[in-house]
Amino acid sequence: MSKNDNDQAARRFVKGFSDALSESLSTAATKPWKLTVLENSDASAERGSPLVFWLTMEGMLRGEFFLEFYEPQVRELAAAVCGHAVQAFSNEDGEAFRKVISSAMDRFTASLFAEYGTVACKVDRVVNPALNAMFVIPLAAETDDRSRIPATCYLDGRLVESLSPKPVAKDAAEADRARIDPVNLNLVLDVELSMSLRFGQRQLPLREVLELASGSVVELDRQVDDPVELLLDGRVIARGEAVIVDGNYGLRVTEITEPIGSSFMR
Repeated sequence: MSKNDNDQAARRFVKGFSDALSESLSTAATKPWKLTVLENSDASAERGSPLVFWLTMEGMLRGEFFLEFYEPQVRELAAAVCGHAVQAFSNEDGEAFRKVISSAMDRFTASLFAEYGTVACKVDRVVNPALNAMFVIPLAAETDDRSRIPATCYLDGRLVESLSPKPVAKDAAEADRARIDPVNLNLVLDVELSMSLRFGQRQLPLREVLELASGSVVELDRQVDDPVELLLDGRVIARGEAVIVDGNYGLRVTEITEPIGSSFMR
């Protein structure tokens, strides 16, 4: 990915996370709070001692990022979350804030499931982390009747690079198709191939095979509602549902397990 692509991927990621954190903060504080992704850091915002949370991710998304707030501005937000005035962050106050962020990450990773599958995340509070050479995304937390509270999100390069796995897979599939010469393939398009449907299979000792007779029932390794497999030269290329067509068995394809053209390249 180019630097611009990385920056856009990082911003999309932080936007999704900030939306989830807005919901968790609003729920915990019982009043609307919204986190906004800024184009540039607000140079006029007052900074103070940092309050930093470290988030690590494992799965198809793998890496780490840091969420940094600043005292004393964040005390107002922390007071709303903790339910009492916060003059200095105690361990209990920090833990309450950490739980809100963990709740946000649960929401966020659930929204990522369709694209990235299961992503595990751990949230910890840290002191003086090394934040050099990271993607920096400025944020602001605000409510209807309060001023902005600045925050910053830092993403490491490994996380940013893992944000777009699908284009890589797409490129690989296109590369496979590119290796098939359409002119040469036309020479064999009329060749007939044997295809078979597999409803299931079962391994039996020779003793049981010899005991088979008319009326014997062989239990297969597949449930009734499991998909039927379509095999080409012993390789599963598709799955689907068994149907009856003009009195004959047929297959309604519901899943292609791999590009069929790739079967000719092996």
